[in-house]
Amino acid sequence: FSLLMLDLGEFYFEHHSAFYTSKEDGRKVKGSFKICSKSLVFEPESIKEPIVKFSIKDCTKIEEIGFVNTLNPFDEPKGSGCGLVCKQVLEIKKGNEIAPYTSSRGSQEYEFYFEHGDPEDILHTIHQLHRASQLEKLGDQAAMITAILQSRLARASFNKTRLDFADETACVERAAEMVTALVTNPGHVCVTEYHLFFQPLNSFPDPVLKIKLKEIRRIFKRRHGLRPVGLEVFCTEKDFCSDIYLKFYHSKDRDEVYFYIASQLDNHIVEHTAESFMMQWQRGLISNYDYLLHLNNLADRSCNDLSQYPVFPWVLSDYSSQELDLNNPEFYRDLSKPIGALNPERLERLLERFRDMPMEPKFL
Repeated sequence: FSLLMLDLGEFYFEHHSAFYTSKEDGRKVKGSFKICSKSLVFEPESIKEPIVKFSIKDCTKIEEIGFVNTLNPFDEPKGSGCGLVCKQVLEIKKGNEIAPYTSSRGSQEYEFYFEHGDPEDILHTIHQLHRASQLEKLGDQAAMITAILQSRLARASFNKTRLDFADETACVERAAEMVTALVTNPGHVCVTEYHLFFQPLNSFPDPVLKIKLKEIRRIFKRRHGLRPVGLEVFCTEKDFCSDIYLKFYHSKDRDEVYFYIASQLDNHIVEHTAESFMMQWQRGLISNYDYLLHLNNLADRSCNDLSQYPVFPWVLSDYSSQELDLNNPEFYRDLSKPIGALNPERLERLLERFRDMPMEPKFL
């Protein structure tokens, strides 16, 4: 299982040990039943069995089912499972082969029995997500899923047993999401005198991620989703891929974590300006590639954010000639202007987007 199997903007909430009976040969297939915001995923223990994914929106029936102990036919059925009827089922990595997903259309019925956990609580969560999936507007669906996520984050907190030292205390604790290139994972951020912790709500892929404060070399505030809520941490000086990228739900939470971490760092590298990088580039101290990456970094671009991924603007203006004279200035665009202002039409569109921005502060 990987978070990359989820849809765009989908969250992975929780998992439960479960099993179902194979329709092919009647075998009991054990595995992990995962509840996500838009789908249900069953990951079998055996790599020979496919990962099965159900879209919650395509489920026509979700109910609690009873399980009868076949060793004693006089036992009363006991609610211990979840019955699903779904219009479409996806099979992933069947036979442990990396291949396109196999889609099976038509009404199909599955029965999952949980080895631990309360089936009523599990079904309650699934029914909530199913109601969200049936809303007509995508905005309403996203709002209801966000409310469910915030409720789960509010009921949970950072596990203090994860602290390394007896005298270590949680100084700042906030809800946040760890951002990677294609997925985000919600959880809790905890900052102590010695460490920066991130504990995923779903304990995936690890129960906790830990970074020593003394190893942090750079820390930057970021704009994520057009809002000033991002924070990126680097433990190396020259690597442009950060150790962790965090997205907070409020800018004041981001600022509080940033200032506390920055105040604890002895070896924090002072942020350079674009002018200082330009001087290094002109003197040949850094390459063209590194110079452009530094400029991307100063512009809030990150390898962990596909909406603001590092860009390398073009410098040529002639794309029709068979030969290019790189010593001729006419072959280059006007480098004194940004891409958005190369001609009057581009500049007008850029200013129009700026005027229509609903959030403050506005930026280009």
